[in-house]
Amino acid sequence: MKRSIMGIFALALAGAAFWYFAIKSEQSAGLVPAGDPIVEINLPAILSQVALRGKSGLEANCAACHGRNAVGQVGVAPPLVHLIYEPSHHGDESFQRAVAIGVRAHHWPFGNMPPIEGLDREAVADIITYVRELQRANGIN
Repeated sequence: MKRSIMGIFALALAGAAFWYFAIKSEQSAGLVPAGDPIVEINLPAILSQVALRGKSGLEANCAACHGRNAVGQVGVAPPLVHLIYEPSHHGDESFQRAVAIGVRAHHWPFGNMPPIEGLDREAVADIITYVRELQRANGIN
């Protein structure tokens, strides 16, 4: 069990390092401008009412960094529609804590995330619902 967890962690770390250096190399070659989306996603055909509220909340409070529809932005912030943020690795409380107290950089080379002012737990829960519905539409369960 311990070996498989360490293997998964090592694989995630290697993937993040590969991504970082590949993007940096493409950026220095002028191929990927800062601010471009990091991932391409499929949008769900239908969103729940809670996710629709969450989409509005994400656009108002998170999209400036994490991009529209949480696809991330090169040189700015990571995508939330990504395997790293699957529910079994970053549960809903991880998102709540990130908004409330910020988070130190640990998976991505974007630096620390500051706390986000003005969002209560219910508003963050709505945003999480939106992100989770995006994730499911893209095979991240």
